[in-house]
Amino acid sequence: MRITRVESIPVRVPLKPGMLARTAHGLHHTSDYVIVRVYTDQGLVGVGEATVSALWSGETSVGAKGAIDGLLGPALVGRDPTAITEARRVMDFLIKQNPFTKAAVEMALWDLTGKAWGRPVYDLLGGKLRDVIATKMMIGAFDLDQVREMAARFLSAGARCLKVKVGLDRAGDVRRVQAVREVAGDEIPITIDANCGWDWPTARRALDDLRGLNLLAIEQPIAAGDPEALARLRMVAGAPLIADESVFTLTDAWSVLKAQAADVISIYPGKNGGIAASLEIAHLARSVGLPCHLGSNLELGVGSAAMAHLAAATPNLDSDAYPADLIGPHYHVADLLSTPLELSYAHARVPEGPGLGVEIDEDALRRFRVD
Repeated sequence: MRITRVESIPVRVPLKPGMLARTAHGLHHTSDYVIVRVYTDQGLVGVGEATVSALWSGETSVGAKGAIDGLLGPALVGRDPTAITEARRVMDFLIKQNPFTKAAVEMALWDLTGKAWGRPVYDLLGGKLRDVIATKMMIGAFDLDQVREMAARFLSAGARCLKVKVGLDRAGDVRRVQAVREVAGDEIPITIDANCGWDWPTARRALDDLRGLNLLAIEQPIAAGDPEALARLRMVAGAPLIADESVFTLTDAWSVLKAQAADVISIYPGKNGGIAASLEIAHLARSVGLPCHLGSNLELGVGSAAMAHLAAATPNLDSDAYPADLIGPHYHVADLLSTPLELSYAHARVPEGPGLGVEIDEDALRRFRVD
């Protein structure tokens, strides 16, 4: 089997009213992503998704399409789509960084390999270890009335863990978390995510202010790039510290682990440059006894399916202790799938069937494509 063509399709999918995301990175109201299709001479087609964001990784849908159409796609034509390691080497040689763009192509190759062998991707990763992946719902950095309403709505619909976005201003951040705790009561776990928004002194003061609220975990309180500073904050944080933006690459993970700068490592295919890269980071964390957490960039259906396969097959991806951010389809007006994933506000199930186990809804794709 050989690759005959790689197609990139830019899409623009709005978030649902009342489900916008506001973080230290800004307001997310529309997702400008790229769907990838890899075609073969045997008629099989693999699908992937680039959840690009200029504010997150520096990638845009225009840039991702240009890289796929001009560099990555032509270099992969004629190659065996099941030779995923070689494809990763080719992509890494042709363009530096651009993890979400490369991940979309790699997702499609995993999808193709599973279809060719008649096995789901989780089997290709070593087999399914869990059927159910615990998840949490995210509450953006909005005013107190809105966060109370979102918390109540999510809990009434079955959510069993909440994540609150912080990192904008210390006083407002603290009031926001206090408001969610008041709505949730004492039994519902709450995590916070500053998305690099605090400096070290502000983070220290904010975490002192939040100490009595029984936080499950604290995600990326300060900017990436200084694992020693993150390590100092971890020692006084009062709850397990999750490294997210600090760990894009395997080298990043080594730096964070060497500095003992985190209790948990956040991974997911888009951020890490593909399913295989996420798995490599998970194995490195496992070697020093740390669990991993499944993060997110608010994926649509294809990207969420890839995340579910990774979560199902990774031994130390502990969603029971640190519920996953496998939630993107809840927030969008469409997931672009012909059959939705099995997602609730409390858990997700990995798709069955060959490859990623999902198919594109062609009508929805035509509706939301922007080329």
